[in-house]
Amino acid sequence: MSEATFALAGNPNSGKTTLFNALTGARQHVGNYPGVTVEKKEGVYVHDGRQLKLVDLPGTYSLTAYSLEEVAAREFLVNEKPAAVIDIVDAANLERNLYLTLQFMEMGVPVIVALNMMDVAAQRGITIDTMKLGQLLGVPVVATVARRGEGKTELLQVAERIVGDGVRHHPLDISYGEDIDLALMEMEQAIRGAGLLTDRYRARWVALKYMETDEQILALGRKANPELSAQLEATVQKVADHLRATLDLYPEAVIADHRYGYIRSILQQGVMGVRHDRDRLYLSDRIDKVLTNRFAGPLIMLAVIWGLYQFTFTYSEVPVAWLGSFFGWLGGLAEAFIPEGLFRSLLVSGVIDGIGGVLGFVPLIMFMFLGISFLEDSGYMARMAYMLDRVFRVFGLHGSSVMAFIVSGGIAGGCAVPGIMATRTLKSPRERLATILTVPFMNCGAKLPVFALLVAAFFASHEAMVMFGITLVSWAGALLVAKLLRSTVIPGEATPFVMELPPYRLPTFKGLLIHTWERTWHYIRKAGTVILGISIVLWALMSFPGLPESVRQQFENQRQAVLAAAPATAKAIENAGGETALEASALDLQGKLALIDAREAEMGLRYSVAGRIGTALESLSRFAGFDWRTNIALVGGFAAKEVVVSTLGTAYSLGDVDPEETGSLANKLAAAPGWRPLTALSLIVFTMFYAPCFVSVVCIAREAGSWKWAAFSVVFNTALAFTLAVVVYQLGSLLGF
Repeated sequence: MSEATFALAGNPNSGKTTLFNALTGARQHVGNYPGVTVEKKEGVYVHDGRQLKLVDLPGTYSLTAYSLEEVAAREFLVNEKPAAVIDIVDAANLERNLYLTLQFMEMGVPVIVALNMMDVAAQRGITIDTMKLGQLLGVPVVATVARRGEGKTELLQVAERIVGDGVRHHPLDISYGEDIDLALMEMEQAIRGAGLLTDRYRARWVALKYMETDEQILALGRKANPELSAQLEATVQKVADHLRATLDLYPEAVIADHRYGYIRSILQQGVMGVRHDRDRLYLSDRIDKVLTNRFAGPLIMLAVIWGLYQFTFTYSEVPVAWLGSFFGWLGGLAEAFIPEGLFRSLLVSGVIDGIGGVLGFVPLIMFMFLGISFLEDSGYMARMAYMLDRVFRVFGLHGSSVMAFIVSGGIAGGCAVPGIMATRTLKSPRERLATILTVPFMNCGAKLPVFALLVAAFFASHEAMVMFGITLVSWAGALLVAKLLRSTVIPGEATPFVMELPPYRLPTFKGLLIHTWERTWHYIRKAGTVILGISIVLWALMSFPGLPESVRQQFENQRQAVLAAAPATAKAIENAGGETALEASALDLQGKLALIDAREAEMGLRYSVAGRIGTALESLSRFAGFDWRTNIALVGGFAAKEVVVSTLGTAYSLGDVDPEETGSLANKLAAAPGWRPLTALSLIVFTMFYAPCFVSVVCIAREAGSWKWAAFSVVFNTALAFTLAVVVYQLGSLLGF
């Protein structure tokens, strides 16, 4: 079966991903482009014995190397040399979208224009002559409505014809005015003569990139031929000085003006008609007058977030309970059929409880992503970022940072891993890094059981108020830390936030399922496998080296003494009180043995590697109100915050405490020496801000491009969390709380 590769490209919100999903369905996978953190999606379409490989390029407005997305898209076209680029163009915004089309044509790659959202254009009274547009551009043009699958068959027939017929493609050369054209001709001749980058790019295109001061091409040119590159840059500077003196413009602005002029000249040749006033308010505009209103908009946004919160937890409650019961049953089955020993302990505590703790959150994650996908595909998520941009800009962040915060748990129960990955949409590396380092402060789903436990134990009469306060503090803390970072270690000017507000659309069921499954599977595959390994490591740290034989023998002697005294005690009670008293004696015996077992378990924990670490940290942690048991739980929380609750249960000799059933543990904490509401508040603050879980740390290293920033996140966050916890505990103690 023969195969050909096609790239799907287009502006953001042009329907590119919708068309990609319609063409490939489930036959797709996600990875990264080599050397960058930009997501790469590939899929396969099979028709008449020919297999078409489709690559969904990142959405971008241009091919200038300004963002990672633009670099990734451009390098894919250069290195992979696809049969053609299928450029998805928004028919309702034709002039702006054709700007990217011209750049593909100038680059010299074959282009097929998919004129998408023709239904929206028709609703706005816009008519387009696709045949004439294709003739004037010199490329095939196919009308499509991606969300309904209209036109996809015709589009693929054109793609197959290009592959089968080997159609020759002629690059586009646009005139940019006498000043620039003469310079381009001179530069093109020098570039072609020296062979500067011509093994990868057209000579005229390289000259054009020099004229646009494209940083990537400049860097490649300086490395390949420093002398010629300096001459080319001098020519560009001469042209720039002339244009600045005569027109008060830079070459980039002149080039952009001529490209748009070229587009308008095409559209004015009977390509596009408008049946009514284009300035009238369309449905999306009328909706936005309410949803993005300065006063009503934020209130509606809070209501939407609250609705998503309710949807996620209401509908995930039953499947979460099912999974919890399943893993509980599986653990009980293992305990019933496997002899007691290290292997059973490893299987139950290390493997089943470890992977169960992660997979137990899958329904919650799935419903959260389903709701978020609906908001994204409907167009409302872009409005949220638009409204919050003003606030985020004050703290040195970008409007696009909003999405990363929400996905990380800014709404409720999210996860820092997809939140960190969501920063890929940010153009500025500094704003992206600041967002990566602050999204772990959000209240992810792993932190919620910890908060629920402590609130139930010490703030039962004010649960809603305390939980709402925790949410506000996490957002405020993240924004303040972002401001600190942007003012110190990550300085730099804020980049402008330009976001196209897409029209409101009713998402397709298929599209929602694909988006939800992609994100849920990534969570299962990445987080599940890593946390499983961490759970096994934690089990080993809390199990070894075990009690010395002399100490173990002391506990065994205590059991034997209790058992030896039991018959005489039982006989005396039986003679005095009969059968009821005998039953009481048996219960008393069980209680004494259970108490010895609990003391032995506690001592074993103290002797373990984790116990010794917790004890060693107590001299410092006591300033925040934490004892050695709490320290063990927090050390486990470095791996995954879910571990804190179960580790506290073990530390307080409650055996296999189910994190979802925190009542008995809450009562134990409320009655334990040294615990009080102030201690719980200090622990809540520390849990909120201390180091991200191990999976998030790995993700930070990958997305930031360096383990240096991952280490910074662990050290800085933990130091900040401990400082705040000490302040809360010491100040509260002084005030008598």
